[in-house]
Amino acid sequence: MGDRPWPVGNTQVKANYGEHVRVAVDSNVAVLTIDKPPHNFVSVQFMRDLADAFDDADADADVRALVLQADGSSFCAGADFSAPGEAGGTTDGIPALYVEAIRLYSNTKPIVAAIQGAAVGAGLGLALAADFRVTSPEARFVANFVKLGFHAGFGISLMLPRLIGDQKASLMLLTGRRIKGEEAFAWGLADQIAPADQLRDAAFALAREIAEGAPLAIIATRKTLRGELGEQIRQRTAEEFKIQSVLNKTEDFAEGVKSVAERRPGNFKGR
Repeated sequence: MGDRPWPVGNTQVKANYGEHVRVAVDSNVAVLTIDKPPHNFVSVQFMRDLADAFDDADADADVRALVLQADGSSFCAGADFSAPGEAGGTTDGIPALYVEAIRLYSNTKPIVAAIQGAAVGAGLGLALAADFRVTSPEARFVANFVKLGFHAGFGISLMLPRLIGDQKASLMLLTGRRIKGEEAFAWGLADQIAPADQLRDAAFALAREIAEGAPLAIIATRKTLRGELGEQIRQRTAEEFKIQSVLNKTEDFAEGVKSVAERRPGNFKGR
């Protein structure tokens, strides 16, 4: 949990979760800020700290909605497994990173994400965990897994079609195309669009609008709308990981990682 007691009441008080997550509470809204700039790469420990912050916000009766935002030029540019042991093993056939991701979907209160810059790969998955996305025209939503010779994880193969339909989700997943903020808004991948310098204010305003409602009714309505989404995400991440475990042993995956790092098209061989 955080290194300070969880803030209560409506006064803005800060708490820290690990090195890269900080929290403030204002007007019944918990604002969770990812502070790992410039690109906020995801790691298992970071996801664990973020999930702890989500859990504490969920447990606070004075919090009725959450904002998820990020410092830096990117919202989140993907996963970072560069540190030794960062993959963290598996639990019930699900890798540690996705175990923590599933915890985000167990949250009972509405989440508004403020998306600036890139939301790529696991960063896209993080954005999809929110109920609403407020974005700027400069933002980029990218499911670049086929460019890596890999398969989507984080429940993306479930959430993306749920949000934008099978056809547009297929387009994103099979091409790895970058979807800019305005197109994301037109598709329903983003719910609001705002200039970059007004992005956080717009996300907070939406969360505050939600928080004006009766808290028990908010939670009950969200539960009805989302159904058993947490369990569906758990099942889908396990399925995704089985496929990832095969693909990450291929020559194409090694070439994909190299080609993306070198900013060139992959020279794939189908093996």
